[in-house]
Amino acid sequence: MKIGYLGPKASFTYAAAYAAFPENHHILIPFDTITEVIKNYETGLVDFAIVPVENSIEGSVHQTVDYLYLQADNIRAQAEIVQPIKQQLMGTDSTKRIDKIFSHPQAIAQSLKYLQTHFPKAKIESTDSTAYAAQFVAAHPDKPFAAIAPVASSLEYDLTIIAHDIQEIDENYTRFWILGKTRPQIKLPVSDQKITLALTLTDNQPGALYKALKIFSDFGINLSKIESRPLKTFLGEYFFLVDAVYSGDYIYLINALEKLGVTVKQLGKYKVYKM
Repeated sequence: MKIGYLGPKASFTYAAAYAAFPENHHILIPFDTITEVIKNYETGLVDFAIVPVENSIEGSVHQTVDYLYLQADNIRAQAEIVQPIKQQLMGTDSTKRIDKIFSHPQAIAQSLKYLQTHFPKAKIESTDSTAYAAQFVAAHPDKPFAAIAPVASSLEYDLTIIAHDIQEIDENYTRFWILGKTRPQIKLPVSDQKITLALTLTDNQPGALYKALKIFSDFGINLSKIESRPLKTFLGEYFFLVDAVYSGDYIYLINALEKLGVTVKQLGKYKVYKM
């Protein structure tokens, strides 16, 4: 079985992939961007795709949620992995001057206070993943570069950790979705079961969103998240991403929403596993 993930090896997504699919017969295939991970799942190159969907500090990973709603067709999350996130500053030499620091935008944002305090003059540059940042720094040992990445990246790319746990908040977690056609058998503790729906309202009428959300209340369904995202059509047009704690059949919920004129896209019904 082939598993696609946001690479390279030793990224946070790799850790989630390995935790979900630890057996040797699974082949973990890295891709450079989230979009590439999902596209290669769509074309059948991989059986499952693992992508980050939300961080507890920085919020939703827009590249993931926007692609799944606006571009993908009938792709469902079959499981969710929640991983604690610790960010490390690393380089080829702990005594070398640091002029440029590389990492994924979310990792940079999670560590910004530390960077502004300790490296106010360093240039910050975004990469497609934390592990790629570490790989890049390791490939340029003569440059005054550093990366923000997980401990595993320092081991994989033979880098020295300059500063440990530089994220601003200790309670830092990232949700990863496993996209697939079937539910994988995962040997991790289950903390919850949820559904995720994307809702588009028919028009911008007073109370339209309230009426849609009231349906969830009428069914006794607890929302754990609601977020608006632009439809990328006209200014002021949005879709709403809704997570709900729910384990039953939700076809009647969808029917009730559609009777209001709400367009509903199902993004997943899944168990939540904790690493």
